Amino acid sequence: MDSGGVEGAAGATLAAEPAPGTPVVDVFARPVRDYVYQYLGRPVNVLQAGYLTPIAELALDKLRDTGFEINVVTVEAGGPGLAGSRGPADGSGDDGSGDDVRIGDLRTLPLPPRGFDIVHCSLLLDRIKHVALVLDRLGAALRPGGILLLRIKDRDCAAGFIDRKLPGWARRALWTRLYPGQPGPYPAVYEPTASAHGIAAYMQMRGMVIDRRRTTRTAPPATHRLGHFVSVTRSAIAVVSRGRLTDAHDEVLFVIRKPEDRFARVVLTDAGRPARD
Repeated sequence: MDSGGVEGAAGATLAAEPAPGTPVVDVFARPVRDYVYQYLGRPVNVLQAGYLTPIAELALDKLRDTGFEINVVTVEAGGPGLAGSRGPADGSGDDGSGDDVRIGDLRTLPLPPRGFDIVHCSLLLDRIKHVALVLDRLGAALRPGGILLLRIKDRDCAAGFIDRKLPGWARRALWTRLYPGQPGPYPAVYEPTASAHGIAAYMQMRGMVIDRRRTTRTAPPATHRLGHFVSVTRSAIAVVSRGRLTDAHDEVLFVIRKPEDRFARVVLTDAGRPARD
């Protein structure tokens, strides 16, 4: 992809990476484990969208250690620093070493239809253009009954508003001060589909079932005075917008299933939770 492509997978907004103790790993690792146990006796194929995606949040190392065969294919746009840059964003140790890395654009690179049990796309969609097209291709690569794991920076929140409205020079200056030595900031594209409402609408249109949705709030380094200023600004935006741009979360995590039955429909319950009929 271009500069707004896959290489932005691990790029954060001014909200930074999740703090230690965030439940991200549990949100994704549990359905992955359940899926692997459901299909005992056959290899499980995983598609990872982006070389810098924090694949450790799937806890694949623990499954491999118990004897399961899990094959990971990573699609990456390439670019400087690719070689030797692999490593989970949370620093846990599951880096997928030795797996298949394919250099190319997710929008055009050939992917085997229904070739993957699990598709993992984390901290990428807010960085790229043509989000619906990318989701179409990821969905087509997922086999019926498979799971799609999405983690996005929500455009419809205070942190997302700051990230997409600040001029490039200001974003770069803030990033350099808050996260010295870390790659970034990555492009702030934030198409409407790359939001909590956008993902829900897309999945309903495509007949995909949202099994689980969780929000989480990350924050800039509290030890830095500038980080405190960003946090106060986020809170102020939430107040001024009367909650339309919330500061209660900045990331949304989805566990989505591709129905075995292609005629299955997504039905939203009164509580807003999807169900399949």
